[in-house]
Amino acid sequence: MFDVLKPQPADALLGVMAAFAADKDPARIDLGVGVFRDAGGTTPVMAAVREAEREVLARQTSKVYVGAGGNRPFAAFIEELVLGSAHPARAAGRLVTLQTPGGCGALRLAADLIARAERATRVSVSDPTWPNHTPLIGGAGLGVEVYPYYDATSGTLLFDEMLETLERLPAGTVVLLQASCHNPTGADLDAGQWLTLAELLGRRGLVPLIDLAYQGLGDGLEADAAGLRLLAERLPELLVAVSCSKNFGLYRERTGAVIALAPTAPAAGVVMGHLQSLARRMYSMPPDHGAAIVAAIAANPDFRRHWLEELEGMRLRVTGLRRPLAAALRAATGGTRFDFIAGQRGMFSLLGLDPVAVAALKQRHHVYVAPDSRINIAGLAEPQIEPLARAIAAVLR
Repeated sequence: MFDVLKPQPADALLGVMAAFAADKDPARIDLGVGVFRDAGGTTPVMAAVREAEREVLARQTSKVYVGAGGNRPFAAFIEELVLGSAHPARAAGRLVTLQTPGGCGALRLAADLIARAERATRVSVSDPTWPNHTPLIGGAGLGVEVYPYYDATSGTLLFDEMLETLERLPAGTVVLLQASCHNPTGADLDAGQWLTLAELLGRRGLVPLIDLAYQGLGDGLEADAAGLRLLAERLPELLVAVSCSKNFGLYRERTGAVIALAPTAPAAGVVMGHLQSLARRMYSMPPDHGAAIVAAIAANPDFRRHWLEELEGMRLRVTGLRRPLAAALRAATGGTRFDFIAGQRGMFSLLGLDPVAVAALKQRHHVYVAPDSRINIAGLAEPQIEPLARAIAAVLR
């Protein structure tokens, strides 16, 4: 059986990680993998998570399955974080939330739900987008196409071109959006653009699938979900894939959720039944540990306050690196090409470098970035800003 299988191409980002690990130069810089790092270069366990984890373990008396729907207090808290405590869709019973194995599990489950409703549905994703979006969605058998979003050369959002493309999509097309801290570009829609987009989606009968992976790391918990909440107020249907990897630091615990907004409360119940059926067929039951930690943080005012303080500290660290990096690049290159970095949000920016320059960064300067020249701002230490700027300037000459 296995002799018919062909070798798979290596994952490009995993290759960057491996190359960095093999590089023994003490001045090497790792801006590839998308994880938060503190000023010391580590990805810490949040103190609030440690406190909640101790409580979870102390009161846990069984490792029995939690059910296909997952941890229900966790699901309720995720709804509150994403939609707010008083969102009209919640009050109307039009929302259902199911715990998933990470944000990737949420995206795949959402794609399977779409395929079960209508196999011929196509999903339109931004150009560029997170590289795993297409295989996760395509793996459910859905067709994937792209809409313009960002010009990496100029560092500008292509909003008019995005609208023009979405206007031409047939009703029922699913549009994948990132709620905030766009990966890989760092370029987000503003409030007015979300309003314009909401009008277009409603008028054209398009269904948003929103990836919310970085809530709290852009402009704050509320602001990072504002566009998503607007869509949930104005549209009859949408799907949200939520990840707790970044804002709770629960990367390896694979903690996420899928939220579905249906036109009516009875329809929401039907959707939940299908989500549970799909989950049962795919992975049966979700892992509980990460969700139990999040639920414990939600239930304890001290844990929640501590978590909010830590999350704000993480956000300020990331945003605080942007202006110094943009200024250093302006000084090193003698131009304004990279000024866009200062005004972006979240962990990432896309430098717009060609493959030759990306290779030169690695080979000549020991700087490791994603193959598309995405850099993880959160991986940068302040003493590395000037050397990084000089290296980027050097590969542009």
